[in-house]
Amino acid sequence: MKNLFIYLLTFASCVSVAFAQKTKVVYNELPVYGKLFDTPSKYHRVDTVKYNDLPVRVKHLFTNSAGLFVTFRSNSSSIYAKWCVTDAKVSSNLTSIAQKGLDVYIKNADGEWQYAGSKGTAKTCDEGSLIANLDQTAKEFLVYLPLYDETRSLKIGVEEGASFLPLPNPFQKNIAVYGSSIVQGASAGRAGMAYTAILSRRTGLNFINLGVSGSAKMEPEVAHMLAAGTPEVFILDCVPNSLPEIVSERTQYFVEYLRANHPNTPIIMIPSVVRELSYFNQVWNKRNAEQNAQFKKEYETLLTKGIKHLYYLDSKTLLGTDHEGTTDGTHPNDLGFMRMADEIQPFVLEIMQKHNLL
Repeated sequence: MKNLFIYLLTFASCVSVAFAQKTKVVYNELPVYGKLFDTPSKYHRVDTVKYNDLPVRVKHLFTNSAGLFVTFRSNSSSIYAKWCVTDAKVSSNLTSIAQKGLDVYIKNADGEWQYAGSKGTAKTCDEGSLIANLDQTAKEFLVYLPLYDETRSLKIGVEEGASFLPLPNPFQKNIAVYGSSIVQGASAGRAGMAYTAILSRRTGLNFINLGVSGSAKMEPEVAHMLAAGTPEVFILDCVPNSLPEIVSERTQYFVEYLRANHPNTPIIMIPSVVRELSYFNQVWNKRNAEQNAQFKKEYETLLTKGIKHLYYLDSKTLLGTDHEGTTDGTHPNDLGFMRMADEIQPFVLEIMQKHNLL
């Protein structure tokens, strides 16, 4: 009798496992949001064929899916994904979740986007559950794509029989944020912690990630590309990549070109974060200080030239004051990105209110 009981228990367990393994998943493609323009390549941020004169490195980085996301409503008790990226190795200051993985938020009962789960990968193509064991009430989901890789394909899966409804972009009014690796999202633990994503969830505004790691150098061709868009606000957070002489040579043309094409659109200039390593590394201390001093000087010169609706976030505490806001002395960790959002958010909202954009 004892042996029979053990046999039945084992058989029941096997049946349960087999049943779980045979759960049928229905996969769906979704519209991709978070872009300033429509793009022929679904998961690229910029049409790099149309804007073929962009610097080669900049064009490559705009194929990364930083800031892009999909959104849908479902009552499935599990959410699945299968997606492909490139075979690029994970960088030393990024997690596989941030660089190549997916990051999931669910809208909670208070109407706020709440972190729900994430999945990294070391593979070129992967498939699996993003979040499981949900109750079967219908929920709104937001899934961020990889920050530092090119997404080649993405399908979201739900259990067979569950509802599935693609949703429109939940974020309104485009705010184009052009900048460095910090804007792109290094070194957030996951894609939803880049400061542009944080600001979108907090405000309901569409902060568009146009970060190009190591390559935000205010080239004229980038100004021409940005000016082809029609955002409500431009944010220039590009100083970390620009030597002081580049700041001096290029800032005025960049801003003046945007203003000539967008006479009334607010343009916000954000200085470089004070790099933590600059407190002890005197080479970086000098460069950091000179970059920001020159950017502020260019801002003041532009004002004297009559450039209207131009604003400068004059802050040295974007990362806080306890020196714990970075992963590597330069790139913010999640704490650093939250602090950046805390300072940038009220500044941007005040300007938008001033211009009747809210």
